[in-house]
Amino acid sequence: MTFLQQEIYDQPAAIRRLLQAETGTVATVARAIRDFDPTFVMIAARGTSDNAARYAQYLMGIKTGLPVALATPSVFTLYDAAPTLARALVIGISQSGGSEDIRRVIEGARSQGALTLAITNTPSSPLAETVAYHLYLNAGKEQSVAATKTYTTELTAIAMLVTALTDQATDQETLLALPNWVEQTLHMSDPIASWIERYRYANHIASIGRGYNYCTAFEISLKIKELCYITGEEYSEADFRHGPIAIIQPGFPVIVVAPQGKPLPLQIDLLKKLKEKAAECLVISNVDDLAGYAQKMMPLPDKLPEWISPVCAVIPGQCFAMHLAQAKGHAIDTPEGLQKVTNTV
Repeated sequence: MTFLQQEIYDQPAAIRRLLQAETGTVATVARAIRDFDPTFVMIAARGTSDNAARYAQYLMGIKTGLPVALATPSVFTLYDAAPTLARALVIGISQSGGSEDIRRVIEGARSQGALTLAITNTPSSPLAETVAYHLYLNAGKEQSVAATKTYTTELTAIAMLVTALTDQATDQETLLALPNWVEQTLHMSDPIASWIERYRYANHIASIGRGYNYCTAFEISLKIKELCYITGEEYSEADFRHGPIAIIQPGFPVIVVAPQGKPLPLQIDLLKKLKEKAAECLVISNVDDLAGYAQKMMPLPDKLPEWISPVCAVIPGQCFAMHLAQAKGHAIDTPEGLQKVTNTV
C-alpha cells in the first residue's frame, strides 16, 4: 500500500485525534477572539491550505457574520506594503508551518496588534512560534507529497473553531459524528478503482462546486494536477456559466460537487446543461436523483449537513485522483517536480 493510500484511509482516525486533543485549545482561542472582537478576518495560506482557507471564508462568514479575506502574501514580502490589520484576526494555515511568506504575513499583522492564530501540523515550526495561538492538527506524519489528511484536519480545525465561537449544541454533535461520516465516505469510494480505467487517457478535467463546496472543487482539481499531470479547471457553478462553460465539448469530463444543500437547485440546472452538451459528468452527491445526469456517481452519506460536507466531499476526489494516477502509471507518493515542503517568499 502506498503512503498516499494509507494517509487517505487514516483520515477518520486523524480527525478523531484532532477532536479529542484540541477541544480545550479551541475553546481558549474562541474566548480570545470574543475578547478581541475583530472587525474582520484575514487568512494567509498557499496550495492545499489555501483551499482550506476558502472553506473558512464561507463557514466563518455565514456562521459568525465576520468578513473573511484571503491574504496576498506578496503585498507583504515583495512590496513591503502591509494593509492595516490592527483590528483583524489573522490566521496562517500551513501543514508544515515552514513557508516564509505566510510567516511574514503573520509577523506583520502581529506587529500592528492583530490577533494571530496558526493552524499547522508542526508545533515547533516557524509559523507556530510566531503567533499568539496555535492549533495543532494531530494528523500524524504525512509522507506522501500530495496532502490529504492534513487538508481534512485543517477543515475540521476550522469547523471546531467556528463551532466554539457560535456555541451551537447541534453543531457540536455534528462534529462528533464527523469521523464516522468520513469512514462511510471512504467505503463508498471503494468502487472508483473498478471504473477509473475509463478516464485513463483524459488530459483535462473540470471541477465545479458552489457555496461551502467551492473549496472542494479547488482541492479536487489540485489533486488531479499534482498526481495525474493533467490540466484541471476549477470553478464555482456561477463563474463557470460566465464564459468557461464554452470549453465543454462532447465527452469532456466534469466533476460536479453537489451534495444536499442550498446550491443544489443551481447545480441540477447546470447538470442539465452539461448533459445537453454531452459532457462526461461525474457527480459527488448524496442525492440519488442526480444519477440520471451522471456517467458516474461518487456517493456521500445521507443526512450530511451542508456546512460540514466539504470534509467528506473531497474524499471521492482524492480517491479518483489517486486511482487515475495509478492507471496512468505515475509514482503517486512522489509526483514529478514536487516536494513535500514548498518554501515561498
